[in-house]
Amino acid sequence: MISKPGDHGPWRCTALLVGVIAALAPVFAQAGGPPARVGVVTARAGDYRASISLTGDVEAQVQSDISFRVSGRIVERLVDVGDHVTPDQVLARVDGQEQRIGLDTANAALASAQAQLQQSQAAYQRQRTLITSNATSQSVLDAAQENLSVAQAAVSAATAQVEQAKEQLGYADLRAGVSGTVTARNTEAGQVVQAGQTVVSIAQDGPRDAVFDVYEALIDKPPGSPEVTISLVADPKVKTIGHVREVSPIVDARKGTIRVKIGLKETPPAMSLGTAVRGEARLAPQRRFVLPASALFEWQGKPAVWTVKADTREAQPRPVTLDRYTTHDIVLSAGLEDGETVVVRGGQLLRPGEIVEIVAEPGQ
Repeated sequence: MISKPGDHGPWRCTALLVGVIAALAPVFAQAGGPPARVGVVTARAGDYRASISLTGDVEAQVQSDISFRVSGRIVERLVDVGDHVTPDQVLARVDGQEQRIGLDTANAALASAQAQLQQSQAAYQRQRTLITSNATSQSVLDAAQENLSVAQAAVSAATAQVEQAKEQLGYADLRAGVSGTVTARNTEAGQVVQAGQTVVSIAQDGPRDAVFDVYEALIDKPPGSPEVTISLVADPKVKTIGHVREVSPIVDARKGTIRVKIGLKETPPAMSLGTAVRGEARLAPQRRFVLPASALFEWQGKPAVWTVKADTREAQPRPVTLDRYTTHDIVLSAGLEDGETVVVRGGQLLRPGEIVEIVAEPGQ
């Protein structure tokens, strides 16, 4: 469990109780009584690497919104959410009556242009024959040649119109264009759609991301290693390695989190789209004091520990700065000096300046 600095978390009640007992200790102390026996440890600053564990899910790195290029009424929908599709697979169809009419019109225009071209070719050939016997003038021949060029251009334009009409008719069938899995269906048969309106969304086959919603405070403390261990929540034995691929620049106003995408180096078959995964990363090492949780109490409204002077064996409260809690320990970022003696057992009845009998904890 990770706690924010200054957050007393689950130890607050215990710390308050210890502080109250410490304040009342002079009332119960007996003059000339034996010194209190306390267990102590020596505080040592060291490089502490905190770990972060978050839960997210698996998503495709590339997701495509597929839409018609023409407007119309959907007459058939051929896929559902979860279906795997191929690039040439038809996903839906719109009523192509308008496109078919356009194709028929283009074919008629092409036939008319071809007929005009035949007439122009025949007229040009006659004028060429007549010019050899001086039965016609050069200007008439030039005019016939110009009419032929115009007719040829008209045929080319009409042919292009036919090809365009065929392409428009082909747009009545919505094809995937990519391989992947359908993740969303936004329209139904009978619905009128506009060109460019999303009909289905497809998670493309290929690389996968583990996506997490991370609190902004954690972004300020990047991991010490670029590698993040990703494991399956349902089966922690299924693991892979990922790297931070994308960090959203926008904070979610509702959750107060930032979306982080971890690109998976390899995707185990069990990590399918939408499966829950856990990401674990270790922060960069920081110089911290790690002490047993029993050392903490509250003094004058602030977290503190009891320290013992080496020469006089006097116990004194020392305010400290909490960095975080772990399961059994506290992590301090400030308030102690390396090598100081800290009370971890028996500090409930201590009062400032009290002489104590030191009992070293096991392992000290």
